[in-house]
Amino acid sequence: MITKFDSLFAGHIDMDNIGYGGIPVNDRRYSNEHLATVFGKAQAMAQLMDRLGYSTFWMAEHHFQPEGYECIPNVLMMAVHLAHLTKRLQIGCGFNVTPMWHPLRLAEDFAMADILTGGRVTFGVGRGYHTREVEAFGAPLLDQTANRELFEEQVDIIFKAFNEESFSYQGKYYTLPPEVPYRGYTLKELTLVPRPLRRPVECWQPIQGGTQRAMDFMAKHGIQGMVGGGSAEGGAMHRVVLDWQQAHARIGKHIELGERLCFGFHFYMADSQEQGMREAAKYYEENMKMFGPLRLVRALTDEQMEIMADPVRAPHAQLPRIEDAVSNGGFLCGSAGEIIEHLKKLEERYPGLDHISVSLSVGVPEKVAVEQLERFGTEVMPAFRGTAAPVSA
Repeated sequence: MITKFDSLFAGHIDMDNIGYGGIPVNDRRYSNEHLATVFGKAQAMAQLMDRLGYSTFWMAEHHFQPEGYECIPNVLMMAVHLAHLTKRLQIGCGFNVTPMWHPLRLAEDFAMADILTGGRVTFGVGRGYHTREVEAFGAPLLDQTANRELFEEQVDIIFKAFNEESFSYQGKYYTLPPEVPYRGYTLKELTLVPRPLRRPVECWQPIQGGTQRAMDFMAKHGIQGMVGGGSAEGGAMHRVVLDWQQAHARIGKHIELGERLCFGFHFYMADSQEQGMREAAKYYEENMKMFGPLRLVRALTDEQMEIMADPVRAPHAQLPRIEDAVSNGGFLCGSAGEIIEHLKKLEERYPGLDHISVSLSVGVPEKVAVEQLERFGTEVMPAFRGTAAPVSA
């Protein structure tokens, strides 16, 4: 039963001239002052969601983007700030790009956020998808095997630090602690100070490729999965849900279809589906321009990605359109009744599903984002039993 509604904000600033015929992604440049408006935008969205009874406001960690698409470099710092401006909304790390951190620094920072906010920050980890940021921090991404090996070591260390009063670790990338002399003895173990007060730590990770190795690793650590929504492709794949269930079965844990998952969608509400698609098409297209060349939309060909960078050719080319995304179920668009009907069918098919994330495409300005989240919160969420009631203004 769906009882929790989230939203993921990638960290995009307001921008003009968007869509396939708009400014190419690599040609966008903004002043430092305009890039900094992302923080006020996140605050406006979070405070509205808090009032309307949303469950979690997720933010994404990204770096070095003068183009204006993903402009929040420290999700934990922002989460602590927002937690003190809201009353009950969870603030989610969606996601800390772990290869860009030392795992013990990430564990320490989350533990502090957990304590300072009274448990209102939700932990999340990811491997990254921007070579510009991951490789710039000295971690591998072009070498996907090395990236996964590093990531798995880091997450192993983070959970040891969370859960064990003292620990040591020996791996390919890390030896913790180094055996050095310290105040009259040789160092053999470390203690994270402080550790999170709320343990076991709830942790989420995006499911992109859905390999058995990735799902087995997540199941081993009790990490929950977010499917779709965070990238341009969107929509939950039935195969992923089945594979997720089987990964838990391999460790002797039975889960219902959809359990321990959050299904993510992009959305846009209007009085009709046709009106919604007309209004949202340019946002959908900007989202494709941003994420397609990053290989997050597996169906795109190299030629299509090249064409998307050309505002003269792109509007008339055979490129993904919002009508296809809506038809395939990956983009929720239309009236409250149409969206409720779609989500009710998901409830029937996936009895273990309790989390839905509805997010806005990059390029949606703050005014529209707030309007859309308010409309969803007041027109759609009340149709689902167990969702939180709005807080009085």
